[in-house]
Amino acid sequence: MIVTTTPSVEGRRISQYHGIVTGEAILGANIFKDLFAGIRDIVGGRSSAYEQELARARVTALAEMEERAAALGATAVVGVDLDYEVINNMLMVSASGTAVTLG
Repeated sequence: MIVTTTPSVEGRRISQYHGIVTGEAILGANIFKDLFAGIRDIVGGRSSAYEQELARARVTALAEMEERAAALGATAVVGVDLDYEVINNMLMVSASGTAVTLG
């Protein structure tokens, strides 16, 4: 399945629109990751633990969105938008786009 942030797929015609599809992932980071991230914030540098969790959440949200698009009979998702939030020390990633069939 083609997933793109652009409103169309170059060289392909959209033959059918199936509607908006979404995927969400909320992942909690454990206490040790929180502790080491806090230390990293004080001394500076990147928090690889949080980066890994964020990447995992993004992959999960996109996969869920693709599954929902496939269930509608779509062959692509266009206009994809990713949003990132922190809610009570939990990482949330939401993906949304328009499920379409390419001709």
